[in-house]
Amino acid sequence: DDARRTARALRAERSEIAGAPDDVPEDGSGDGAGGGTGDASDSGKDVRKASLPDLREAYRAASQVYEKVGVGADLRAEQARAESDESAARADLDRLSNKVRTRAAQLLESPDGSDGPSRQAAAARAEELVQLLETRMSSASEQLGRLRGEAERHAPEDGDTHTDLPEELQPRDTEHAQSLLRTATAELASRAEALTRAREAHAELLDAHRAAEDAAGGFDEIAAMLRDLLREHAAEEEQDEPDPYAGDLEEARRGAAEARRSLRGCSADLSAAEAAVREASDVLVRHANSTRYEQVRTPARQQIRELPASALPEHAAKWADAFAPRLRVLTDELAQLERNRDSIVDRLRGLVESALATLRSAQRLSRLPEGLGEWSGQEFLRIRFEEPDQATLTERLGEVVDEATRAAVKKNSDLRRDGMSLLLRGVAAALQPKGVAVEILKPDAVLRAERVPVGQMGDVFSGGQLLTAAIALYCTMAALRSNDRGRDRHRHAGTLFLDNPIGRANATYLLELQRAVSDALGVQLLYTTGLFDTTALAEFPLVIRLRNDADLRAGLKYISVEEHLRPGLPQPAPAAEGEGEAVHSEITATRMFKRPAQSPA
Repeated sequence: DDARRTARALRAERSEIAGAPDDVPEDGSGDGAGGGTGDASDSGKDVRKASLPDLREAYRAASQVYEKVGVGADLRAEQARAESDESAARADLDRLSNKVRTRAAQLLESPDGSDGPSRQAAAARAEELVQLLETRMSSASEQLGRLRGEAERHAPEDGDTHTDLPEELQPRDTEHAQSLLRTATAELASRAEALTRAREAHAELLDAHRAAEDAAGGFDEIAAMLRDLLREHAAEEEQDEPDPYAGDLEEARRGAAEARRSLRGCSADLSAAEAAVREASDVLVRHANSTRYEQVRTPARQQIRELPASALPEHAAKWADAFAPRLRVLTDELAQLERNRDSIVDRLRGLVESALATLRSAQRLSRLPEGLGEWSGQEFLRIRFEEPDQATLTERLGEVVDEATRAAVKKNSDLRRDGMSLLLRGVAAALQPKGVAVEILKPDAVLRAERVPVGQMGDVFSGGQLLTAAIALYCTMAALRSNDRGRDRHRHAGTLFLDNPIGRANATYLLELQRAVSDALGVQLLYTTGLFDTTALAEFPLVIRLRNDADLRAGLKYISVEEHLRPGLPQPAPAAEGEGEAVHSEITATRMFKRPAQSPA
């Protein structure tokens, strides 16, 4: 069975081989030689048996040789393209006329058409000739268009010709026209040159004519000036005949030269005087037209504005006489105003100096007591400024007064002119340009001597620190007010009621600082609060608890004292031995006085 299956496979493989014989012996004696692919000698000797792999390899080699000698697909495709090109060329040839084909046949019979390279060279020369002819044709077309444009531009608007020519100048042909044109061009050039020479001569004559006219005009001016100088104050008929000069020519010339020099000097003086008069007239007119005197309605100002400048010198004397009394009155009034201004400036300077002294007193009175750490002996306020000298201060205050005066005269001015505003502007002007710098100590838990500008308090201080600083400033201002009123030795400088300050400043160090500053400056602080903060309330020597009571029948409300808390009140000191004085440390009795009602009138 295996042998039969092998035989069937081999037969199937043999059937696929082209040219293999169909009759193969069954016994296999001719195996491998039936296909004609085995090796055999030329003399018909015994055929050598070959194995199946050898025969297969020989078959593959024979197939490769067969494929190499066979016609490939690329050759067939090239053949097809050649046949297509041949058919297209034949169609193009059929479309040509007989004349073109006859001329092509003649060219092919010529030496240029003997072979391929000759034909390519001849075709290249023909292409170059065609391009040359096309270039010449385009140049000729362009020149023809330009000539046609020139002919249309030079063509006469009316009629066929620009002018009528005699018969001998009418061209017969192109050569005759060119010769006539050359003759006309030469004649035109000669005429143009003659025209140029004539124009130059005409320009020279015009220059000479203008120079002569200028000289004549100058001579006329000199003659007129001499006539005016010689006959200025008398009519021509009233002039006496001049006497002949008795001296010789040289003396006459010297006298004439001296007279001319004197005349020139007098003319110069007269010109200077006239210029001074004109300048004074211009100044007077500008002065009268100034906006400062718009409210002045005097007739003289109206005349000055309306009269011509040449007529002003005639009225100058009358105006001077009329203005002299008014000038004296105005001078006196201005002097009085200046004295009043000086007195106002002096008074304002005194107030400004007092205000600056108040600033220095505020810094001095803000000195803190001992027992506050680094704050001991420090000034709570530090006010720095540069005091100007007397001359500078007077000048600046004068400017402030002048500004207030101008604002009073000016309409719709919002500048305030009360005493306090004027004093504040005077202080600001006195401290220019640097102004005043105010620094305040910053309250903190350790009481460091750190100063902060007042303009930065809102950014740097907390709520409790702001309240503490405000209380310290109030105490300083109260002490300053007491000092200004002459009660600097009086211990009590005032009382300050505070509306629930513990809600913002309940820190122990802040309360201690507030009480220390108030004790140092003699201000009594009264704290009101509804909070029962034992830590904060323990700092006060006396706490009075109040209660709201209501009388419903009478419709009245009362505030009653519920209890007194004295965690820090000192005990009454016993009387000193040997001294009969009583220590007054508490209130023992009170008296109330009620003013009687006034009887109706």
